Amino acid sequence: MEAAPDNATALERRVGSSTGTAATLCGEYARVRQATVRLVAPLSAEDCAVQSMPDASPAKWHLAHTSWFFEQFLLQPSLVAYRPYHERFGFLFNSYYESVGSRHARPRRGLLTRPALGEVLCYREHVDEHMARLMDAAQLEPELEALVRLGLNHEQQHQELLLTDIKHLLYCNPLLPAYREDLEPARPDHRDPRPPSWIAFEGGLCEIGALPGSDFCFDNELPRHRIWIEPFDLAGRPVTNGEYLEFIRQGGYAEPRHWLSDGWATVQSEDWRRPLYWSESLDSEFTLGGMRVLQPDAPVCHLSFYEADAFARWVGARLPTEAEWETAASGLPAEGNLADRDALHPRPARGDALPAQMFGDVWEWTASAYQPYPGFRPATGAIGEYNGKFMCSQQVLRGGSCVTPQGHVRASYRNFFYPQSRWQFAGLRLARGSGA
Repeated sequence: MEAAPDNATALERRVGSSTGTAATLCGEYARVRQATVRLVAPLSAEDCAVQSMPDASPAKWHLAHTSWFFEQFLLQPSLVAYRPYHERFGFLFNSYYESVGSRHARPRRGLLTRPALGEVLCYREHVDEHMARLMDAAQLEPELEALVRLGLNHEQQHQELLLTDIKHLLYCNPLLPAYREDLEPARPDHRDPRPPSWIAFEGGLCEIGALPGSDFCFDNELPRHRIWIEPFDLAGRPVTNGEYLEFIRQGGYAEPRHWLSDGWATVQSEDWRRPLYWSESLDSEFTLGGMRVLQPDAPVCHLSFYEADAFARWVGARLPTEAEWETAASGLPAEGNLADRDALHPRPARGDALPAQMFGDVWEWTASAYQPYPGFRPATGAIGEYNGKFMCSQQVLRGGSCVTPQGHVRASYRNFFYPQSRWQFAGLRLARGSGA
């Protein structure tokens, strides 16, 4: 990759000169921004420019868009005499904010050979220097501090997307190159995975949503509200590769009675016969470390909602609702095989604590449509477009994955994708009515 401008020293110098809340915020800003640049270090400039499908974006675009977010929503309105780095970058790197102005079409982001990667990295340095000035204010207004934190969590979302997108891009290359050759392969384990344990939950009147006074949450996690949950059982771990392999061998992709109508139509039109990234021989899978032996007892990954739902029906179970999932996860530490573990691939469950792997490894599809909570109100202005306008025709996922940044996920976090999406690190956990 082209050499990145070394802005770490400048950012750290700003952190060292700040005190109190400003120092904490500057330190968090520097940590998140530097992490994004480290993610592209193993890539070539060519890797960073290509777009493998309309749902994905080039790594270079992720680098620029996350900088544009700070420039658009913080620097231009709040830093006196700030001038944008480039007058046309707003058009190139706006994602979906209609009220901000027109933008380059999403499916054509891979055609942006200019600006070059080096200039995009200089753009990041420019934004970082001016953000440090803005955060140096002795009393940063609460509204601005909240926007900075939103921008950092937004960037962490794009860190995960960057890895997800680059995996798909490298898979499209006939050479099947690894993102990182140094990723330690998991030790092959050909044991038959133990049947899942079931954990009973009494249900009743429960509360879900972000807790008042939480450090950070997205607006779609609010407001916290009461919901009635019938008694249910939840599997103690996610569904494994070995279990899903049996679904395939038993003709799961050839039997329409397991599938929702739209799911069956998608299976036929896309000729799905196995999870994305699995080999035709069903004994290996493509990972960010290249092709690896399929681990039977690791969580199955890269499934669409349709595939997750079909498997659940095949075994006589169902997907949990997001309220059931959150009830089960509440009180558990948001720790697990997340990006900081540097595996960047799901790993088998270890230990006897149940429920296992609620956080990390794979996002877990739920049976819940992505809808606003009772009383939800989007923020005013362009920021209000962040989540609310997508609350239609998508499904909720919970728990984070092996490429989710540490500290970015919590029990109330609501991810969402269209039911046919399968390039995300998504799997499933089974649920059933209590005693079923």
